[in-house]
Amino acid sequence: MISPIQTAHIATKALWANKMRSALTVLGIVIGVVAVIIMFAVGTGAREEISAKMNSLGSNMLFIRPDVFRTGGVRSGSVQTLNVKDAEAIGIECPSVTAVAPVVNFSAQVVQGNTNWSTRITGTTGPFLTVKDWEIEDGRNFTSTEERGAAKVCLLGETVADELFGSADPIGASVRIGKVPFNVIGLLKSKGESMMGDEDDIVLVPFTTARKRLSPSRTPGRVGSIFVKSSSPERLNAAQNEIEALLRQRHRIKEGEEDDFRVQNVTQMVEATKSATGVMTMLLTAVASVSLLVGGIGIMNIMLVSVTERTREVGIRMAVGATATDIRIQFMTEALLLSLIGGLVGVALGWGGALSITKVTGWNTSVPVFAVVLAVGVSAATGMFFGYYPAAKAARLNPIDALRHE
Repeated sequence: MISPIQTAHIATKALWANKMRSALTVLGIVIGVVAVIIMFAVGTGAREEISAKMNSLGSNMLFIRPDVFRTGGVRSGSVQTLNVKDAEAIGIECPSVTAVAPVVNFSAQVVQGNTNWSTRITGTTGPFLTVKDWEIEDGRNFTSTEERGAAKVCLLGETVADELFGSADPIGASVRIGKVPFNVIGLLKSKGESMMGDEDDIVLVPFTTARKRLSPSRTPGRVGSIFVKSSSPERLNAAQNEIEALLRQRHRIKEGEEDDFRVQNVTQMVEATKSATGVMTMLLTAVASVSLLVGGIGIMNIMLVSVTERTREVGIRMAVGATATDIRIQFMTEALLLSLIGGLVGVALGWGGALSITKVTGWNTSVPVFAVVLAVGVSAATGMFFGYYPAAKAARLNPIDALRHE
């Protein structure tokens, strides 16, 4: 029996003797592997980016937003159904909650000297930074006294600070929000992009200040939303159940009636988004894998042609002592080499393609190791599977008939 090294050497010589045909044979495998690698890279990168953006919102966090308000069973549309007392009750009566912050958002022009910037104004309380896992780069948070007194103080996000002050220190400076002057007491550490947009494009002011001085309301106790932080990731679902039960009781919602609020779990949002992205990636990968199938069929066709062309060679080898197993292994080895070469070239081109996509489009891509192993493994398996029939056909040749073949 011929040794594996001799078999590999013979197979390599046979492939090298028909370089162009071998190159065209592996083309289908290369295209399939490139497509699979790029699909995995884009999908994995998208999931990682989504996770990073969602996590930048804050860990163990819940959003509570008003939902459709009903009067006598009639849907009255989007109405503010949450108030400051709801937020206070959640902080007191929900044991799984560690921090609560009512929030009201609106857009306004912020002016400093001759410079102005349109940004998001968030009226909230001190615990907002705790809920959002947000640190202060410089300065301080507003105090409870400033909150009660509707003090004209604010904290700037990095984007706003850069637009208004450039490289200058904003702490202690004065800015005007609308027509109201504010003293800058803090600069927030950069958070970057999230699912909500640029997290740093924000100005924080005390909740009472926002309601009384910037956005007067006929119902001053109403809030746009409530941000809640649970004591741990394990307690997040418990916190959500406690909040829902408490608000249903406070809003006098009867059994069987729909809630006039909505509690959104950040973790559930992350998992749902990642799951949807994963399904899409798998669908695209399945489509790309068709190229591997086509490449495998190409290998089988070319190997069948090779068997026909080399029938006399097979007869000579059998005449000098080669067994049917030797012949089968030789042709299987050729098919395996073709598919492995196609797989490795495809991985290299796919990796380069993923990097090019990131550079040209700015999309985040990430090539997981398991995708590389999977692509190479599947390409090798494809070669072995589609190479078996031509190899078996060569092994079944009658030596005498093979020697007579012209």
